[in-house]
Amino acid sequence: MTAVVPQPDAQIRIRQAERADLLAVARIEQSSFSQPWSFEIFEQFLTSPGFLVAEDGHILGYVVADTTTTHTGTVGHIKDIAVHESYRGNGIGSALLTRGLGVLDGSVDTVKLEVRESNDTALSLYHEHGFRYARRIPGYYGDGEDALVLVREH
Repeated sequence: MTAVVPQPDAQIRIRQAERADLLAVARIEQSSFSQPWSFEIFEQFLTSPGFLVAEDGHILGYVVADTTTTHTGTVGHIKDIAVHESYRGNGIGSALLTRGLGVLDGSVDTVKLEVRESNDTALSLYHEHGFRYARRIPGYYGDGEDALVLVREH
């Protein structure tokens, strides 16, 4: 995999994902998660307004946010978010999450997500954005780790 070289004076922007972004998105996914989504899953979200990328000429990260209809109404769902390892800790994840939540504005009252119990960095980010613990899903991940379901009133 080719390394992304940070460009400190480059302008970072967040925009709708395009087909040309998919390979870079899939590479970030592969390097970020032990059970990564496939390229084909990302393809399915290409027309979703909640599939956003951060870029400065290179793809730096992404978020996938959408809605799900349940028996209690429509719920927003942050399905996936990751930032290239060279750019972590620079606020890009926070900016992506903010924009992903913005896409859901007006269409949902509640947003949920699942996160590994051990992912302290992600948990901190989500708590900063108003997410609170709702419940635990035992053995959610393939390695047996529990997921925490976090919820935010929108």
